[in-house]
Amino acid sequence: MKPNRGHAGPALWVLGLLLLLPGLLGGCAWTDGLWDEFFGGGEEQAPAELAVSGEDYLEEGRYGAAADAFQAIKDRYPYSPYAIRAELRMADALFKRGEYDVAFESYDEFERLHPRNEFIPYVIFQKGECYLQRLTTIDRDQSHSHKAQAEFERLVKRFPNHPLAKVARKKIRKCLIFLSEYELYVGHYYFDRKQYKAAMGRYQYIIENYPDMGQYNEALEYIRICRQILAEQQAEAEAEAAEEAAEAAEEAEEEQETEAEPDDQPGSEEAVEEKS
Repeated sequence: MKPNRGHAGPALWVLGLLLLLPGLLGGCAWTDGLWDEFFGGGEEQAPAELAVSGEDYLEEGRYGAAADAFQAIKDRYPYSPYAIRAELRMADALFKRGEYDVAFESYDEFERLHPRNEFIPYVIFQKGECYLQRLTTIDRDQSHSHKAQAEFERLVKRFPNHPLAKVARKKIRKCLIFLSEYELYVGHYYFDRKQYKAAMGRYQYIIENYPDMGQYNEALEYIRICRQILAEQQAEAEAEAAEEAAEAAEEAEEEQETEAEPDDQPGSEEAVEEKS
């Protein structure tokens, strides 16, 4: 049985034409681009070129392209002088793109791989910023505030004289304000639902832990109101208890009096009739 070559002919013809095009057209720019598009031709960019491209992309706000350029350095040239900086700049590109989870992982990996690098203070600061940028409103869980605070405090403790330490101290205060406002919000939540003991506990926590964050006076005023309401409720409860106790005592006294009255003797009426 003869093989069917009817379908193979056009495909081979197209392939041959593509192979001949670059030579026939003398290496025109558009044919080079077409060739590269389909067959991946062209020389790979050197690490220095990729680094420049990545920085240019960052300046232009093309953060995805920048991350790709720095990732290419990491993948293709892991031992080049540009590789370490590429790791850091890729994390920066992810951060600027708003991918804070992935950016944090990249900064964290950089710190683990290069613990003595000169940019470690910056890396720790950025890790705190990754948490801080995810804070939205005070009615949400504040775990990110605590984690951001921990990173900034770590920076201040390890590098107290670094220029970023001064900025980190301001960031710590911002975290504390978030935490204080959250406690105030929860206190008001309980207060509005007439759970005054729970509310007062939150307000008291602000007084003890966040005295200088701007919520002190408001918390103090609500503590006074809660105590007043609780005292009134206690007085009402005691009055009701006393009234109930008095009523119970009165009922018991009436029962005792009833039990003390003499019962009629059987046959007394018959005895009276006989005497008469």
